[in-house]
Amino acid sequence: MGRWRPPAPSSSPYITSAGFLKLQKELVDLWVRRRDVVTALSAAAAEGDRSENAEYIYRKKELGGLDRRIRYLQKRLPVLKVIREFPDNEAIFFGASVEVRDDSGETHTYRIVGPDETDARTAAISIDSPLARALLKKRVNDEVRFEAGEKVTTVVVLSVRYEKSL
Repeated sequence: MGRWRPPAPSSSPYITSAGFLKLQKELVDLWVRRRDVVTALSAAAAEGDRSENAEYIYRKKELGGLDRRIRYLQKRLPVLKVIREFPDNEAIFFGASVEVRDDSGETHTYRIVGPDETDARTAAISIDSPLARALLKKRVNDEVRFEAGEKVTTVVVLSVRYEKSL
């Protein structure tokens, strides 16, 4: 049996201006880090036998990871569509911060962003996520049902707001 996998579905190309700037900064920082890793790799390679040189092996793996991320960002940044202005209404669209109440009565606040800037710590969810897709175009007091895995959940929209863009 081969290792072939079908290609992953392409994600939405939308991103906020703050998220775009963050990715550009990450790319610049990765190039700086790569230069340091190449220098360390050269020093480790000069030490002799590479097959048992832990520093050399570690730096090669680190360089591969950096190159992979650099290649991804170089391909992804040109296709991203930066959304600078958000609607000024009560409907939920890209960039909205939405407060919802779930079945158990708990309230949660989510911000709908592009897949490249999702962050669980700040409750920034991808526009491609099941919850975000279900919330799109809904308004305050709308009841929204969505399926996450095998579980069907219902939430009620409590508030919608948009932060001013850069």
